[in-house]
Amino acid sequence: MNANSVPELKLGEFLPYKLSVLSNRISRAIADSYEQRFSLKLPEWRVMAVLGEEPGLSASQVAQRTAMDKVAVSRAVNGLLEAGRINRSFDDRDRRRSILSLSGEGEAIYGRIVPLAKRYEEALLEGLNGEEKRQLDSVLDKLARIEHELWE
Repeated sequence: MNANSVPELKLGEFLPYKLSVLSNRISRAIADSYEQRFSLKLPEWRVMAVLGEEPGLSASQVAQRTAMDKVAVSRAVNGLLEAGRINRSFDDRDRRRSILSLSGEGEAIYGRIVPLAKRYEEALLEGLNGEEKRQLDSVLDKLARIEHELWE
């Protein structure tokens, strides 16, 4: 503790900081590849990735699943709509609720990016053995549950 009785914070040892930096580095490396090849920004890819796995979501649902800011999701959705990579329709019961899905072009791009993403993941995890991969997955799941319980 310092003179003001405030605990010392060493960012290099602070878990949220370490996770954020690692996540940003990994995301940036992947995004650079997607941006160059497909003229696709990282938030746009995240929207496409969610819709590729789970079509028919609203922008709010996409924001929840990606933990992205609603404004960032809205910008990404607008960019994808303009580029013809996603389609938007409206819920018959609630015309205020839009329903998003990949367009034919979006599906084609998604189909090309997924193998690239999987190869990047494999390369990233290559240095871990099977038990370490299971432990990493388990620890990340557990941290996500704890974080969710803290902010419920």
